[in-house]
Amino acid sequence: MSSGPPAGYAEGSLWCYAPNKGVPIAFAVLFAASGIVHAYQCFRYKCWSVSGLLPWAAVYFTVGFIMREVGAYNYDNLGVFIASTALLLIAPPVYEGANYFLLGRVLYYVPYHAPLHPGRVVTTFIGLDTAIGALTGTGAAYVANTSLPESKQALGHGLLKAALILQLVAMTLFIGIAARFHYKCRRTGVLKSNLRTVIVVLYCSCTIITARTIYRTVEYFAVAQISTTSGGNISPIVCHEWFFWVFEASLMFSNSVLLNVFHPSRYLPRNNKIYLSEDGKTEIEGPGYKDKRNFLLTLFDPFDIIGLIRKKDAKRYCTHYRWEVDAMARE
Repeated sequence: MSSGPPAGYAEGSLWCYAPNKGVPIAFAVLFAASGIVHAYQCFRYKCWSVSGLLPWAAVYFTVGFIMREVGAYNYDNLGVFIASTALLLIAPPVYEGANYFLLGRVLYYVPYHAPLHPGRVVTTFIGLDTAIGALTGTGAAYVANTSLPESKQALGHGLLKAALILQLVAMTLFIGIAARFHYKCRRTGVLKSNLRTVIVVLYCSCTIITARTIYRTVEYFAVAQISTTSGGNISPIVCHEWFFWVFEASLMFSNSVLLNVFHPSRYLPRNNKIYLSEDGKTEIEGPGYKDKRNFLLTLFDPFDIIGLIRKKDAKRYCTHYRWEVDAMARE
């Protein structure tokens, strides 16, 4: 077995390979253009509260690729490497956060089929992301510090695996909520074309981000297995840059463009108190989604598990079933 460096290896490069010197600028320009369009759309549709994360995600990618271009000429510069890597790792979760806001907005539009309070979609999944980030950060610190005993490094690998499992659970739960909501809307005949479009876009975006996450996970475990004796056995995913351009840059740019072309606020009312009537056609302005439970209870028990255990109908907490009656009474 060869003990020489693997194909694609560049001596002294923190990336393993010598980064391309032209492609980062191209992607920086592309993400900047997409981000400008996102900002324009947020102004046009007055939807900063729902889609405001999209321009910021594009900004992170733009600056990250600029730093990568700088690193292509200084691939042994640790500061540039850390800045580029951190920015490019931060950006995708920001797009994921935008999806959380989007699903919450969709649930406000058809509140009588919402499996949880629309406002708790964001708090619940941001909380899960925070836990995942803590596990990942602690685990990565243990794994990267080769001066630690093997038991500590093994703990680091365990924490990272736990973070991966939790991330998959969070994504499965998120898609499950969207799918259940989708099913109820279709079954009851309220799946209007605008609502269907937004849900399909949400599915596509989640699929793209998940594919990218799988790539990053495989890459991480490949890096984690590298040792000073690995020689030419380093995984190709680590030492061949095209994996990054296909499964990170291209996938995430396609996600950004998807949300440009099918911007969710084109299909939903600006006011989250405007909801779709149960006839599936009429839009009515109601008092807003109200949950009569204690705020902390809605925060820590968004699915009303306590209500299910007590066999109490969670719908009794909400007033959205009176909206149509109230609206007709005002006419």
